[in-house]
Amino acid sequence: MTTSEAARISRREWLLSERPASRMQARLGRAYVTWRRFSANRLAMLGLFIILALLAVAALADVLATHSPYIGDLKNARLLPPSAEYWFGTDDLGRDIYSRIVYGSRWTLYVVVLVAIIAAPIGLIVGAVAGYAGGWIDAILMRITDIFLAFPKLILALAFVAALGPGIENAVLAIAITSWPPYARIARAETLTVRHSDFIKAVELMGASPFRIVLRHIMPLCLSSLIVRVTLDMAGIILTAAGLGFIGLGAQPPLPEWGAMIASGRRFILDQWWVAGVPGVAILIVSLGFNLLGDGLRDALDPRSGDQ
Repeated sequence: MTTSEAARISRREWLLSERPASRMQARLGRAYVTWRRFSANRLAMLGLFIILALLAVAALADVLATHSPYIGDLKNARLLPPSAEYWFGTDDLGRDIYSRIVYGSRWTLYVVVLVAIIAAPIGLIVGAVAGYAGGWIDAILMRITDIFLAFPKLILALAFVAALGPGIENAVLAIAITSWPPYARIARAETLTVRHSDFIKAVELMGASPFRIVLRHIMPLCLSSLIVRVTLDMAGIILTAAGLGFIGLGAQPPLPEWGAMIASGRRFILDQWWVAGVPGVAILIVSLGFNLLGDGLRDALDPRSGDQ
């Protein structure tokens, strides 16, 4: 056995120790076990690869794009099929679809990240407070949640965007407003399972305030389930944003948002299929990537699943 192999085995034994000597060792050990479960799932790794590729494309859009995403050659390059110069063809204004897809990845990530940042904390706070407080606070917060859940997400988002006005920022806000109720339900269910646990009772006997208990001891326990749900919902967020862009209430021209690109290309779907087909395929691939990643995270973070 070589020295490197012995060191690798020693590190693995240290990470998998049943009696960690510190919190850091325990956290690293849990992260290592979770990664082993996740990496054993090939479809989950495929989803991770797709999302990492999306991040790379968005970060390097200025380098990867071959033409301007906003300026086209209307006289000489209108509705050209895919070729060596225009890899994915051109649209009705002579703009390179490949470059618009590349720059559109930034707007896709912009929508997904902002919605997750806004909706997930709201749902986590509402659900944790409702589950821990109980009584009339729980009843009021959950009835508000039920009201939001009673409406289809896209219809409710349409109503908010119609009230706020068209635009990518208003679309993000509308999607976030309609996305938090499922997170609140998950956080409440997780809180109810641990509210009467011994360690919560011990913290209460030590004099901790309800605010500290919810913030420091209950919310961290809800994060794993919430992360999985947010990852699985990202595909729906992308589709909702694309739907708003398709009907003209989301991103406005000339932004290269994929849903708006499909809307502008639907007139040419029979003869120039690439104008609407290419952004549709981009939405399909990214949505599939988020779904595969979410499924893998769900299996890896499930404490009832065995070590693979």
